Amino acid sequence: MSRSVSKKAAPLPVLQVCAEIFPLLKTGGLADVAGALPSAVRAQGVDMRVLLPGFAPILAGMVSAREVARLPARGDVPAARLLYGRLPACECDAYVIDAPALYLREGGPYADARQQPFADNHLRFARLGWAAAEIANGVDSQWVPRVVHAHDWHAGLVPTCMRQLAVAARSVFTIHNLAYQGLFPGETFQELGLPAACFAMDGLEFYGQVSFMKAALQDADRITTVSPRYAREIQTAEQGMGLDGLLRSRATRLSGILNGVDTAVWNPARDAAIAAPYTAQDLRGKAVCKAALQAELGLQAAPERLLLTVVSRLTEQKGLPLLQVNLPKLLQRGVQIAMLGSGDAELEQAFTAIAKAHPLQVAVRLGYDEPLAHRLIAGADVILVPSLFEPCGLTQLYGLAYGTLPLVRHVGGLADTVVDCSLEALQEHTASGFVFHDFSPEAMDAALRRAELLYGQPTFWQQLQRTGMAQRHDWEAAATRYAGLYRDCWTAAK
Repeated sequence: MSRSVSKKAAPLPVLQVCAEIFPLLKTGGLADVAGALPSAVRAQGVDMRVLLPGFAPILAGMVSAREVARLPARGDVPAARLLYGRLPACECDAYVIDAPALYLREGGPYADARQQPFADNHLRFARLGWAAAEIANGVDSQWVPRVVHAHDWHAGLVPTCMRQLAVAARSVFTIHNLAYQGLFPGETFQELGLPAACFAMDGLEFYGQVSFMKAALQDADRITTVSPRYAREIQTAEQGMGLDGLLRSRATRLSGILNGVDTAVWNPARDAAIAAPYTAQDLRGKAVCKAALQAELGLQAAPERLLLTVVSRLTEQKGLPLLQVNLPKLLQRGVQIAMLGSGDAELEQAFTAIAKAHPLQVAVRLGYDEPLAHRLIAGADVILVPSLFEPCGLTQLYGLAYGTLPLVRHVGGLADTVVDCSLEALQEHTASGFVFHDFSPEAMDAALRRAELLYGQPTFWQQLQRTGMAQRHDWEAAATRYAGLYRDCWTAAK
């Protein structure tokens, strides 16, 4: 008697397109997502490769690189070599655009050493969009993606370029932050290699400018953002950044998938960057981390003092002006604060001046230092994320994992992930932090006062720590949803 044998479905080939990837190149949470997703979806039957610009750290991290194609010029977008190889640090295979004139420059990936955006960013990232479309069109005959997943405005032209080449692959576009839209003067459109019809109300044109973000929202087959609440918020005039009408018109193609945390990188039980390991069952190591952090930063060695931390861009969006207003009161109440970040020059100068005046209570480190970020989150008692708006937020998730209670505004992914310590939530053991609603110094200060009061009650404080640390925010749930989205997207196209 014959027996039927079921065949395992072949992995779905998916190309991820992004401008940065952890741990090789990082300016924000986008890199963390881009670095974690390929491995996470592999377990869900997805064969994901990554396309990146040839920035110096990316090229340096690539092994076994070989040229697979010469990419043609498109308008004023220059020709380039397409390399394929392995990124061992990211545990993924990658295509990298080798174009030294575009990507090998002093400064960061988007701006020069003086933090001025490069004048030709429209060409630098149009090259990324065209390269993705050319890969989807079979420029590498050995591997052709069925779905192309583009991240943020840097990859905003990907769906539009794919439509111009009439590729079979489908496109998914993820909004990480709608406030950054890739806006360029209208006259730059003619340099992008796209037909004139694309510069229209139902295309790239946005109040006379070119918008890479709008192009993606118009042309992508599916749109995602990084938390369910933010997917709803961006359809409102308050948070839609002028694109809410377009997003409402595409609501049936829009969904929110909450970011995850890479537990191989962020885990206090086995984090080599921190002074001592600890778990929810044994929190003694956290006190060691706090003492070590206070010593490292020159803060007063005082375990009884509440120690707040900020690991963030220093911008209004992140709510740092609220903290600036509240700092004098916090200092009077004996609170300590440790800050790591960079951003608006005025905020940098203001916080640096306060730290200089109060060195035993305030420490500020400008820039970004990944190991220091781990030590800050492990050593602090509270992590502040008082954002004006917040698509998802990762630092509050890191705080939860490390028993560092998040103090957040009830917005976007912050509202999706942190439960306020109300009496009811404390009684039900669901509270995990401190939440305020109004974007005002007064509302934030009320939440800070609640944190200070609860810190004086160790039993309740440790209850919140353990509740937060028990939550699962790894990539499994998000990877399952992304894999399902990719399959639905491809199946619908056939």
